[in-house]
Amino acid sequence: MDEPDTEPPLVVRDGRAGQGRGCGAAGGAGAGAAAQALTGSVAATGDGAPSSSRVFVVRRDQDIYIHTLRKLFNESHGIFMGLQRSEEELAGKSRKAQLVQVSKNYRSVIRACMEDMHQALGPAFLQVSILSAMELIWNLCEILFVEAATAGPLLLRLLDWVRLHVCDVDSMVREVLSSESPSKHKLFWNVVDVFVLQGRMDEARHLLSKEASANPASMNMYKILDDLMKKMPVPSLGNTQTLTELELKWQHWHEECQRYLQDGTFASNPHMESICKILLGDEDAILEKKELMTTWYHFLVTRLLYSHPTVKPMELRFYAQSSMDLFLGGESSPEPLDLILMAAFEFEMHQVIKECSIVLSNWWFVAHLTDLLDHCKLLQSHNLYFGSNMREFLLLEYASGLFSHHSLWQLGVDYFDHCPQFGRVYLELHIERVPLSTEQKALKVLRICEQRQMHEQVRSICKIMAMKALRNNRLGSALSWSIRAKDAAFATLISDRFLKDYCEKGCFSDLDLIDNLGPSMLLSDRLTFLGKYREFHRLYGEKRFAEAARLLLTLMTAHIAPCSFWMTLLTDALPLLEQKEVIFSAEQTYELMRCLEDLTAGNPDKQKFQDDDVETTKVEMLRLALARNLARVIVKEGTVEGS
Repeated sequence: MDEPDTEPPLVVRDGRAGQGRGCGAAGGAGAGAAAQALTGSVAATGDGAPSSSRVFVVRRDQDIYIHTLRKLFNESHGIFMGLQRSEEELAGKSRKAQLVQVSKNYRSVIRACMEDMHQALGPAFLQVSILSAMELIWNLCEILFVEAATAGPLLLRLLDWVRLHVCDVDSMVREVLSSESPSKHKLFWNVVDVFVLQGRMDEARHLLSKEASANPASMNMYKILDDLMKKMPVPSLGNTQTLTELELKWQHWHEECQRYLQDGTFASNPHMESICKILLGDEDAILEKKELMTTWYHFLVTRLLYSHPTVKPMELRFYAQSSMDLFLGGESSPEPLDLILMAAFEFEMHQVIKECSIVLSNWWFVAHLTDLLDHCKLLQSHNLYFGSNMREFLLLEYASGLFSHHSLWQLGVDYFDHCPQFGRVYLELHIERVPLSTEQKALKVLRICEQRQMHEQVRSICKIMAMKALRNNRLGSALSWSIRAKDAAFATLISDRFLKDYCEKGCFSDLDLIDNLGPSMLLSDRLTFLGKYREFHRLYGEKRFAEAARLLLTLMTAHIAPCSFWMTLLTDALPLLEQKEVIFSAEQTYELMRCLEDLTAGNPDKQKFQDDDVETTKVEMLRLALARNLARVIVKEGTVEGS
């Protein structure tokens, strides 16, 4: 087992330094720019020591705030979720083909984002260059790790990789072909050389035919060189020939090229002679075209094409190291991008991930690449010192960064869901920190928590929203949230506020909510009282006086009404006592009298109560109404009994 990975260091920098960093470059011409971008990205991590006169800001995932990268995060999320849901039962070639397609989908998202950014910001923007480097690295990892190309097809994949990423000659070709005499253009032989260096023989032969047409004296040399280029054996993807057959054909072709060179066939034309030397794999001749290749890995692939076309995957490390040494020649040291690609050629995938984690300014790349490699069963034995595996660690870091964004946090939820060991713990911690700026957002967060049975978080969110609503005097919303939180104490507090408002205004707000409390009113006694008291008003409004009277008396005798509200309840009884028809029975009237005496006798502020003219008047009116009602009841009940 490899040594446990340590977490990459935090980047501490001046707040102004982060404005141009991120992940992003255009087309295939960005190899040098990408290397410089990654170098600049690393250099930016140490731009001076903190001083008392400067404020330093630690920011980890600042790229999520770059608007043009939103497409990268959103679309890759869909690919990630599709990979997690994919049929694990697929095995062998079917499973590998599926994983290769997933890798290509990720690369297509990177390229689409890069092209959008290129149009919006221009090719010189740092993000464009870093995206180009990301696609370059991902494509190589796809070839070596995901597809695991074997000897033969491996070279073809590497040639495609070079053609796509390293050197874009289209503009040079257009310039040459659009001229009046292409073969006399100053860049003509440069274009031919680039085509040869990239193994694009048909295009090189097409250009050389223009040279032959313009210079009949070189027709014989052209035909010989054209025939050599046409007959050059190359591996095939269809496995129509064995490696042994390919090596024999290549050896015969190589000897034929050697013979023509030794015979001096091309001696009169230095350009054609140079091409013949390249076909022979002459390292010095290839290195003479260093400026056209621009990178050591282009030199590596060209060198393999003309000297070892049947290279095996495990032999790449030796050719890669020697190619880098020859190309750089001690004139410069390897850049961060060089070290990452070298690690890939050496099949040190953990080192690739570690270096990318340090160099790139966010976790997107390493999190998704590691997840893909994990599905390829290539990282099963690599655990970190604190218990989690590398895949989960990187996904947790990436998702944590998403949670700092006002809308991308929703993507982070799904990433946490697919981290079996620590994902739920992280989600519980981060979901509580999501700013509940609107009720709609709170409902969205709440739904996520409810779907995952995160009961503590559900209660916490509901309490926060209830408190916000209460501060804004939105009692209906506050009561709704407190019921959802099943918080009896808070529901009691809000019910008291409803009752207080009723006493002050003489009517209820949010009638729809109170009328439809249903079983929720049983959450607290005060809430039950509120619901039943509202029901009393509804019965009274519908002129169902007998039912209303029974309910009112029940509310008083059941002792669920607050003492401060008894006078209001007794006052509500006055219209019923004054009805033409007798509503309250003698027993009910005695109960009301007892309640009135309890209220006046048991009031701690009895003297103040007696001094209040309004309250005294209410008491006198109630006593009078109760006495009159009792007299009417006695007469009525006596009459009934006498008859």
